[in-house]
Amino acid sequence: MKKKLSIFIAMLMTASIFTGCGAKKTNGNEGNTIKIGLNYELSNEVATYGQGVVSGLELAFKEINDAGGVLGKQIELIKVDNKSDTAEAASVASKLATRDKVVAILGPATSGPMKAAAPIAIQNKVPVISASSTADDVTVDSNGKVREYIFKTCFSDSFQGVILANFAAEDLKLMNAAVLMDTTSDYSKGMTKSFKETYTSLGGKILTEQAYQAKDKDFKAVLTNIKNVNPEAIYLPGYYEEVGLIIKQARELGINVPILGGDGYDSPKLLELAGKDALNKIYYTNHYSSKDNTPEVVKFIDTYKKALNKEPDAFNALGYDLAYFLVDALNRAGAPDREKLKDALAATKDFKGITGSFSIDSNHNPVKSITILEVKDGVQTFLKKQQP
Repeated sequence: MKKKLSIFIAMLMTASIFTGCGAKKTNGNEGNTIKIGLNYELSNEVATYGQGVVSGLELAFKEINDAGGVLGKQIELIKVDNKSDTAEAASVASKLATRDKVVAILGPATSGPMKAAAPIAIQNKVPVISASSTADDVTVDSNGKVREYIFKTCFSDSFQGVILANFAAEDLKLMNAAVLMDTTSDYSKGMTKSFKETYTSLGGKILTEQAYQAKDKDFKAVLTNIKNVNPEAIYLPGYYEEVGLIIKQARELGINVPILGGDGYDSPKLLELAGKDALNKIYYTNHYSSKDNTPEVVKFIDTYKKALNKEPDAFNALGYDLAYFLVDALNRAGAPDREKLKDALAATKDFKGITGSFSIDSNHNPVKSITILEVKDGVQTFLKKQQP
């Protein structure tokens, strides 16, 4: 009896070992689905960015699943709100990688949470891709070493700063500027650095540098300092929550010079905060414009409007591209395997998306075009698309 019991226990232990190995090996490949984690800012400060990307993602993955999925399987999305918080973004990444065993994590949308999630992804060897985290150091560490499992499909802050500096000096012919920077934001600081370096190299002068912090509401003191030096333009890299208020208060103080910034302006809340009368002579770099008449953009807009009954913005387009970018890599990987997917992502060449065609470079960044927009009476107008 004891011998039979011992054999039975041994069989159970053996089965347990194989079950454990099997669970580890599936790596998000259970049954007929491929698990993909979404780690996004769906509430609090920068929720419109996360919500925008997720809207585009969900539309694209619905199309993909309706067309038969990928590798003979359906995509299963596991969506979690990181609450626009860096610590929460790291926690969400850990849960998706270890508990849910996803094949890949998409997001976060902004650079701070993305960088917080990166070490978790590297530790668990799960590819993480952001469509909108533009900080230069998202995909490389402080020593310039590439983060093996981290990718992005958006251009970098330094590229935005360079393009805007050239635009201010060469297109607008404005050679005397003031800078107003968010000292709490890596995004704002990174763009300021590249703008200043390029602008001054072109002969431009920075008349004054002023600072604010995220969640500030009253900017009249710093704006008065700017007004006193009489600049021809203001460089204001930041997020819509503060930028909208700054633009409104600047115009109320009689500062009517052009204001330049980056993709952080792209939110419907900018119009709500600033008002359409204040939103004139506003120029910013972005990933996409609904006024772009290329066939891919026109088709995407039509598809999005039919599905969701509203005009898509840049974050919707970035999310849509991200879904198809991931599926393209999964198909080339040949299996829903984290290591094979990571290698396929790094090898991406000539991917054609709504926000532009691109290849992934050695730093896991896309080589792609950038769009310059002008806002007139609160309405975006397409100026031009600049190649890298």
